[in-house]
Amino acid sequence: QVQLVESGGGSVQAGGSLRLSCAASGVLSDANIMGWYRQTPGKQREHVATISTTGVPRYSDSVKGRFAISRDNAENTVYLQMNSLHPEDTAVYYCNFFGTREPEAWGQGTQVTVSS
Repeated sequence: QVQLVESGGGSVQAGGSLRLSCAASGVLSDANIMGWYRQTPGKQREHVATISTTGVPRYSDSVKGRFAISRDNAENTVYLQMNSLHPEDTAVYYCNFFGTREPEAWGQGTQVTVSS
């Protein structure tokens, strides 16, 4: 079973930057997708950015041009560089793993708070 360990959340002022990291262990799939979702109280969890093992990224419209996702396949680690942060980006960010040989996995979540 895949386990995910997230790091890098915190508090920042609007316009600032943060970098999230997520390391996966127990990975069996050669091909998989890793990425980030976020959730605020009372709302459904939403897609932020994901990236395949071949390096193809996918972004939500709300973060395009501000966030950049990357990964290190050798380390099974995914990164999310968040720039030009807005107060609306405040949320709990969850790392996600989706592979072909193991159940989908979620991280424990890391809080990102952007103040105006």
